[in-house]
Amino acid sequence: MQILSERSKKILYAVIQSYINYPDPVGSRVVTKRYSFGLSPATVRNIMADLEEMGFLTQPHTSAGRVPTDLAYRFYVDSLVKQGDPNANIEVEIFQGLYKRLEMLKNDIELLLSEATRSLSLLSHYLGVAMSPTPDMTTLKKITLLKYSEDKVAVVLFTDEGFIKNKIVAIDPNISQKDLNRIATYLNSEFSGCSFHEIRMGLVQEMKREKTECDFLISRAMRICKEALCFPLNELFVSGLPEVLDLPDFTDLKTIRQLSKALEDKHNIIKILDKMSESEGVQVVIGSENERDEMKKLSLVASPCKENDRPIGVVGIIGPTRMNYAKAIYIVENTAKFISRLVTEK
Repeated sequence: MQILSERSKKILYAVIQSYINYPDPVGSRVVTKRYSFGLSPATVRNIMADLEEMGFLTQPHTSAGRVPTDLAYRFYVDSLVKQGDPNANIEVEIFQGLYKRLEMLKNDIELLLSEATRSLSLLSHYLGVAMSPTPDMTTLKKITLLKYSEDKVAVVLFTDEGFIKNKIVAIDPNISQKDLNRIATYLNSEFSGCSFHEIRMGLVQEMKREKTECDFLISRAMRICKEALCFPLNELFVSGLPEVLDLPDFTDLKTIRQLSKALEDKHNIIKILDKMSESEGVQVVIGSENERDEMKKLSLVASPCKENDRPIGVVGIIGPTRMNYAKAIYIVENTAKFISRLVTEK
């Protein structure tokens, strides 16, 4: 990152803030009118020209003003993360009103994360997103087996993180509900408190011993458990598409299609959020820093939520690169902290 003088930083931040507030290219006269730098338009114009040469600003048209590049946004965001922004605070009453709804859902993590996306969208006017923990981070609390039909069983998984998942699994028609109860008791005694990764590893070892040491029911228990763990537990929740489509950044058909394609490819967003879940605090991915083309004009601000040191999900905001980063970082950071505190104290 190039080192900028304090004067150049002020001009750059002024251009960024002007463009965030008013989505029009910013000229030197606009900067001198809106900000009291004590500099002439000519001086500001020269500094802006230097910033353009360094890759911080670009000019959409020859006669137009300048707009920030992704490099400029990165420089700006890094400064926000380090120093904070006292002007980013929003009304405490708004937070309290929205968070009261979250507090009522603290015992159901899936509903809590889903509702959190609505709060994030309402507070930011961007897309609110949340992701539940990945399977390898999830620990089993209890497994219940209920005979669904002659040759099928309903497997219900309860996790320590508060998730409930169910799946229909094929079984031997000769297995009774009494047998299923015994199987469930065995699986709970063996794997309760283990992560899904540990359970899978344990199943591999048990299946190897099965032919010589395991009785009939235990071998069936292994197979049922293996099939029950096939589905991914991490889910993506998204809210606020109508609000985002009202933004001036998404007025043409091309950008709307890119946004739709980005949201359709949930696997890619989950991949990004999963990587962010390994970090501490708020993380920001800006435009061209995204690997996928459909995400190149979008920025993502996200933060992990934790119960003590255990990840329970990720919350975040997706919006255009012309995002109010100060406000987005503030909202995401406080929402993640609120959820973490909520589930830790329950």
